[in-house]
Amino acid sequence: MKQVCVLGNGQLGRMLRQAGEPLGITVWPVGLDDEPESVPFQQSVITAEIERWPETALTRELARHNAFVNRDVFPIIADRLTQKQLFDDLSLATAPWQLLTEKSQWAGVFDTLGELAIVKRRVGGYDGRGQWRLRATETDQLPDECYGECIVEQGINFSGEVSLVGARAHDGSTVFYPLTHNLHQDGILRTSVAFPQADAQQQAQAESMLSAIMQELGYVGVMAMECFVTPEGLLINELAPRVHNSGHWTQNGASISQFELHLRAITGLPLPQPVVNSPSVMINLIGTDLNDAWLSQPLVHLHWYDKEVRPGRKVGHLNLNDTDVARLSAALDALVPLLPAEYASGIAWAQSTLR
Repeated sequence: MKQVCVLGNGQLGRMLRQAGEPLGITVWPVGLDDEPESVPFQQSVITAEIERWPETALTRELARHNAFVNRDVFPIIADRLTQKQLFDDLSLATAPWQLLTEKSQWAGVFDTLGELAIVKRRVGGYDGRGQWRLRATETDQLPDECYGECIVEQGINFSGEVSLVGARAHDGSTVFYPLTHNLHQDGILRTSVAFPQADAQQQAQAESMLSAIMQELGYVGVMAMECFVTPEGLLINELAPRVHNSGHWTQNGASISQFELHLRAITGLPLPQPVVNSPSVMINLIGTDLNDAWLSQPLVHLHWYDKEVRPGRKVGHLNLNDTDVARLSAALDALVPLLPAEYASGIAWAQSTLR
């Protein structure tokens, strides 16, 4: 029996454990502060559900482990500076950017990047945290400690956001899911829609870009790439060296979920192209209490993370998929009264995207 240790014991580790059971793979999600003696890492392949972690007794042990897949890749992607430098080195399209080190740069920033600047912490920011949208009269909103710790990007006028989730095997072969359309609100993914066939030109561009990144890094496993849709083509926004929120629809909408695909890749199991036969919708449950009434809808698959419900916290998601788009849209309609009012706009966006 194969064993996998996942550094991090949140919902992604939980879903990797669930995906491993049918394959005969024992998956151990482990907390950063777990005692090394309690973790069977010596006999395991090591992966992670997070990009960066503090130094603890356990992480020091894992850092020396030869079976820690992608160990040397995580620091590159976890820092937005080195991530952006990687895109530039590979001549991949991304928003114009620069390192922000001191206040005196601001005049040149707006001259170079335009009237809207997106400031992002180099490390640690996610789900809209550690990010600021600033115009020339608003730069005093940025805390002083951010200088030297942030990059600044040009604000992009994009028509949509898509992500590509793919995987690379130890032998360098790659497989990809169709592009996923995403709706973010306040920096948090709210809703995703995926089709069996994506726009061919966008899919080809995205696969070429993500392939180049994974090959350059020698990456093994699932990686996600978020992009802006612009008239000139796709611009890479960010990478995630792990299974990703925008790929959760694959649990019920693909022949192989992203979680199973990641386990297959890192343990050396076959990596066939996943089959997608119907449109899918994923609704993130954010700070929302569990409602059994969701399960009254036959197309609804509930994935509950069993976490304390707090405002802004991802506590689960709903997957729906069907070959009949009208039936899928009707199922979304039926969910509206069963969810808080703030979900209605995301559901309406999904229905519009399905048309």
